[in-house]
Amino acid sequence: MPEIAGSRIQRSKNAIYWIASLTLAGVLLYYSLRGIEWRQVWITLSSARVFFVFLAFTLMTGALFLRSYRWRVILLAEGKVSIPLAFWATAAGYLGNNVLPARAGEVIRSLMISSRTGMSKAFVLTTALSERVVDAIAVITISSVVLLTLKDRPGWLANAARPFAILGFCGVAGIVLIPAFEVFWFKFLGLLPLPPKLRAQVEGILRNGLQGIRSFHDYSRLARFVLFTAIIWSTDAITTMVLAQSMHVQITLPMAFLLTAGLALGSALPSTPGYVGIYQFVAVSVLTPFGLSRTAAIAYILMFQALNYVIVLSWGGIGFAKQRRPTATLAVL
Repeated sequence: MPEIAGSRIQRSKNAIYWIASLTLAGVLLYYSLRGIEWRQVWITLSSARVFFVFLAFTLMTGALFLRSYRWRVILLAEGKVSIPLAFWATAAGYLGNNVLPARAGEVIRSLMISSRTGMSKAFVLTTALSERVVDAIAVITISSVVLLTLKDRPGWLANAARPFAILGFCGVAGIVLIPAFEVFWFKFLGLLPLPPKLRAQVEGILRNGLQGIRSFHDYSRLARFVLFTAIIWSTDAITTMVLAQSMHVQITLPMAFLLTAGLALGSALPSTPGYVGIYQFVAVSVLTPFGLSRTAAIAYILMFQALNYVIVLSWGGIGFAKQRRPTATLAVL
């Protein structure tokens, strides 16, 4: 009976998530696609220059590799993780984030690393989630700095940056302070009326989770992580400019940084696969204040989403396929 009840609760949660996601996507698409000249969208897309599209593909693949290498910097605090394993797990995780609800890709990539290395699932997942906190802080910092230099500011992005800044600050505070209160957490856990077996399991998860957070407390490791973060987000901005250039759409570096930040913030919302609706809204609301037409903004974001799908399906699909191979085979590749 408890299993049946748990299954019903999970189905209810999934239903609520999809209702919220589809409703949000519908509202945002309605707003974003009003007045779009679809014939011009097709002309813009069909005239894209292959060289620049391929260059954008290469840059996006490079950014994916850098993200996997950055994650590996933190994972090495606990044990050995090969560069190929980190890349394929990260690629599979990004594929999961694009096709599954609630950013399930973070769990997928964490399980891939854990199953191949023997590391604790709690440790690996904690590093993955902490990585997202650092990315949120980077996005907030980028958007804040760029907005200060601009005369025309997308209002929603400036407003959204404030609550995300608070969340980011709380995340940093958590990374810094939670391990410092380790004794308190275990004492609090000891006061809970839990069966001995369950208590031991929870204590193990807590211990490994704290270890994952402590991975960021090494100054050398943290410095490398921050450096890679700066390179990754700069690469994303350059990719935005290159892809826009392929369609003869002019996007400056500040605009590219703002658009990248907006897409990252928007991806935190409940979304359909591929962030349909959310990405259209972000592109229109960020780019049109700088003089781009809604039609050009939609043409750009459609190309970006198509290329992003090619990236995650290609590398992520290979990552999932390699997960099925024997451990020794993957370690050699």
